[in-house]
Amino acid sequence: MGFGGISLWQLLIILLIVVLIFGTKRLRSIGSDLGGAVKSFRKSMDEGETEQEKKQIPGAENKPDADFAENKPAEKTSSGQG
Repeated sequence: MGFGGISLWQLLIILLIVVLIFGTKRLRSIGSDLGGAVKSFRKSMDEGETEQEKKQIPGAENKPDADFAENKPAEKTSSGQG
């Protein structure tokens, strides 16, 4: 048993058929194109993260967006009775 029920021999046969259909030169170019696409995708993701870090306001990491009643400390009220 190999990957998900496919044995090693079955994988080799599939690889042989793919090589016969496309040829080694075409497979090599497809592989290099795919590698270049992945590399440029990773580069753009890294650039996007650095731009987001630049846009963040310093000191605002743990502050809430709005000041709700549950975020305020409880105030003591006097009812005037006594």
